[in-house]
Amino acid sequence: MAKNLKAGDKVEWDSAGGHSKGKVVKKLTATATVKGHVAKATPEDPQFLVKSESGGEAIHKPEALKKGS
Repeated sequence: MAKNLKAGDKVEWDSAGGHSKGKVVKKLTATATVKGHVAKATPEDPQFLVKSESGGEAIHKPEALKKGS
């Protein structure tokens, strides 16, 4: 699990279009919305706002992210 990620960390994840790479924008600890998706993050169960190399933004749970190189 990648709960110890911070802004600027490079990450990878599987997406509907295949495999994506990008960076963590910020750790979310409260409810947030991106592209109509509502992420119910809490301090005990954080989620991460990420920006892909192609410029799109998404919110992911820590278990969906892997530290990249």
